[in-house]
Amino acid sequence: MNPTAMRQLGDGLVDRRDFLRWGGMGLGGVALASLLAEQRLSAGDKSPIRPVIDSSRPYAPRQPHFAPKAKRVLMIFCTGALSHLDTFDFKPELVKRHDTPMPGQDKLITFQGENGNLVKPLWEFRPRGQCGKMTSDLLPSLGALADDMCFIHSMTGKSNTHGPAESQMSTGFILDGFPSMGAWVSYALGSETQNLPSYVAIPDPRGVPQISTRQWASAFLPAAYQGTPFNADKPIANLARPASISENGDIATRDFVKLLNERHLAQHPGDGELSARIASYELAARMQLAAAEVGNLRGESAATLENYGANDANKNKAGFAKNCVLARRLLERGVRFVQLFNGAYAMGEGVGNWDGHRTIANQYPTHAAILDQPCAALLRDLKSRGLLADTLVAFVTEFGRMPTFQKGANGRDHNPKGFTIWLAGAGVRAGTSHGATDAFGYQAVENAATIYDLHATLLHLLGINHEQLSYYHNGIERRLTDVHGEVIRPVLA
Repeated sequence: MNPTAMRQLGDGLVDRRDFLRWGGMGLGGVALASLLAEQRLSAGDKSPIRPVIDSSRPYAPRQPHFAPKAKRVLMIFCTGALSHLDTFDFKPELVKRHDTPMPGQDKLITFQGENGNLVKPLWEFRPRGQCGKMTSDLLPSLGALADDMCFIHSMTGKSNTHGPAESQMSTGFILDGFPSMGAWVSYALGSETQNLPSYVAIPDPRGVPQISTRQWASAFLPAAYQGTPFNADKPIANLARPASISENGDIATRDFVKLLNERHLAQHPGDGELSARIASYELAARMQLAAAEVGNLRGESAATLENYGANDANKNKAGFAKNCVLARRLLERGVRFVQLFNGAYAMGEGVGNWDGHRTIANQYPTHAAILDQPCAALLRDLKSRGLLADTLVAFVTEFGRMPTFQKGANGRDHNPKGFTIWLAGAGVRAGTSHGATDAFGYQAVENAATIYDLHATLLHLLGINHEQLSYYHNGIERRLTDVHGEVIRPVLA
């Protein structure tokens, strides 16, 4: 096309006068949108709510958006992907069609390759509690508490790989670099205790989950809100005063540092970073006493420790049981969010976690013996002490397993298309089930739920609107549920 023809075509699209008029209106529109956003008029009741935080008191308790049902959260995370089909999701058709091909799924390829025939649950299912919920003999102690639980059988995830799936369950995103739910809750609500962290992660005695510390990271939220990791066997490090420093010398040093900090702050009023640093040091000083006390289980009765299995000959079970006792002690002392891990990856695939690809019949009983009694005792203990009334318990895993065995193996492959989690405690409809997978437990077909929905529901029970809790980062109003999520209202009491 020659230059004259191109110019004539351009003149037909826009002239100089229209360009200036539209440009002026566009700039005006940008300015108006900015003003409306500042006044929270543009998005109605979905406009961002960022908590007002005093940098000198970052852990101070803050008001929720509306009246909450729960004050605190216990998240029990079974790493490795616990099989819903062998625990909580009973499928009679799977039993009926055992060792036959799954209809319509010829040569189905999943995470590790081709699948074989359908395989029924390896443990018998029985009705439990007054509600008659069918759960398996693999976890009988937890099954016996079905009247306290609300099962969500239609959970779905975005990844069939452990790392990204763990990340989504804890942070809402399959990619790295986003804050964990515990960090969001601490950022939103602060802490009920000024002597302990607002958010504590309790790794399994066998090690950490696959994505390690990213499970409890604060990412772009202020570092004050990241989880503090410790467990019963490995308490917070460096709390004790070195033997080379006398008690009087230690006190005098702290007093002198405090004096210097106060003078410096007086010379630089409004220095938020300095205030936050001082606050973190002061919390560390208070934790020298409080953290040592909360981790000391010697004050627990012999009957309590026996109920949890804390003296069991199986050291892994005893270690996890002590972690469960620690979780209860943290919750009753006002820690806002406790994340308790069952399973670790340091020992390899399926050895120290629920990743049952090869020999599920041999591996799962080992893990069940560690999880079942201590976890059930924790739930009973919370209830008997009145803590379950205002504590929300979420029992989760990163995804489910296949109703088939892998071809050439005796285990189930990864399956994010449909799996089970359960809730208990504050604001939850106990003794009920929500959603369903298909006849074989392969994919969610009734009231399918996402991890975004789960997070929205947990925040809702804490009195937080998931669409409004936000943090401005790199030009984006970030939130735990991204731009997704609906509260799962049928599970609410």
